Amino acid sequence: MPELPDVETFRRYAKSKALHQRIERIHMESPKLLKGTSTQGLGRALKGRTFESTRRHGKYLLLALDSGGWLVLHFGMSGELRYFKERRDTPAYTRLLISFENGHHLAYVAPRKLGRISLADTPQALIDEQELGPDALGLTDSQFLELAAAHRGGAKPWLMDQQTMAGIGNIYSDEILFQAGIHPGTVVSKMDNADLRRLFKAMRSVLRDAIAVRADPERMPAGFLLPHRRQGGLCPKCGSALAKARSGGRTAWYCPTCQKRRGH
Repeated sequence: MPELPDVETFRRYAKSKALHQRIERIHMESPKLLKGTSTQGLGRALKGRTFESTRRHGKYLLLALDSGGWLVLHFGMSGELRYFKERRDTPAYTRLLISFENGHHLAYVAPRKLGRISLADTPQALIDEQELGPDALGLTDSQFLELAAAHRGGAKPWLMDQQTMAGIGNIYSDEILFQAGIHPGTVVSKMDNADLRRLFKAMRSVLRDAIAVRADPERMPAGFLLPHRRQGGLCPKCGSALAKARSGGRTAWYCPTCQKRRGH
């Protein structure tokens, strides 16, 4: 599922490709992905407008319109953006096609139709509507400690709780915990400040490193768990066989040697 590093990559891509180009028309292939508007409503909001800037909050990408509103894109399990010129190059599974007057197109691609497309008056309106916590990459260490003080559950579901902090999902929660040497089932309230500061440092480092390689699993740093996160995978640090467990209703991959469980 696209998480914070993926969506930040999409944001930078949209910023470099799709700004300041007047929208000629849209084609909405999958209206069921629309939330709070219709195909006609989206067309009225976008036609004749330009995207002036970009913003990301957690897993949401927001594109500012010159009219003052925002197009909001959530990418579901496997979405992405593609910018191209020839209509014949339209990617498979394009659910929304935005065509610009200059002859280029921006495609919102979602093979599994699990994303969301909507409009928002402001980014804060979206944050309030979705009850999103602060963006994970925007937190300070003191804010991180404050959030931890209010939680009594396991570390992995806590990192993934979008109302606590927005942007981290199943894959990167595993990576962050691995880099911090913390078992995914560790109870947050049992962690001391040293543990939490180590977790915070790992979170920032993992997210930034993933963004730096455009969230490409094949380009992740050599010590990352992500490329090995599968059945038969080995720990990139100690060589032990990786294990998996259920945590917060999701599958967690971890190294039983490097991530000893405690506080349960």
